Amino acid sequence: MTALSRTGRTRLGRNPDRGRSDRSVLYEILDAGLICHLGLIVDGSPRVLPTGYGRLGDTLYVHGSTGASSLMAGPSQDVCVTVTHLDGIVIARSLFHHSVNYRSAVIFGTPQSLTDPDEKLAGIRAITEQLAPGQWDVARLPTRKELAATSVLAIPLEEASVKIRQGPPSDDDEDYALDLWAGVLPVHQTFGAPSPDPALRPGIAVPGHISHRVTS
Repeated sequence: MTALSRTGRTRLGRNPDRGRSDRSVLYEILDAGLICHLGLIVDGSPRVLPTGYGRLGDTLYVHGSTGASSLMAGPSQDVCVTVTHLDGIVIARSLFHHSVNYRSAVIFGTPQSLTDPDEKLAGIRAITEQLAPGQWDVARLPTRKELAATSVLAIPLEEASVKIRQGPPSDDDEDYALDLWAGVLPVHQTFGAPSPDPALRPGIAVPGHISHRVTS
């Protein structure tokens, strides 16, 4: 497995010790996420869009309507995609040293708009399984008309950086004598009990691939 690239855009200027060069860490951060932020220029103006995504190997997939201006603009330019996990609020003795514990990935690249039906299906499957693992095998697959109305962008993971902060606050030496609480307030994302569609026919139970994600 190759290490992450080092380019002018991925080289960390501040706190470089928080960077990770292992590509497997990039995969872990992406595979643990549900939403990414896609940054690009649309009609001369910057735009950052939250959207679902999926990963297959060294490719990231996003999708939307073929009429979406952001997806039409994407293949003509470099884009930036970010995924961030907030793991904790770091409470320090001084306001200056308050921080957050996080895992983040930043990806740069020029997307490719997929036209081959099989490639589009593979990208949509990756996105579906990222958000709802197991759902692809039970839900109705897209029709030709639905597939034609869907735009799928493939973004290579060749140029990416990873940054992680973990651990307690880093206060100034003289501040450790202050009678102030300091530490980390952990942050966790959990799944609640599934809420059925009001139009659901009676007798249809929550499938196991959904119910097992509920946090007890």
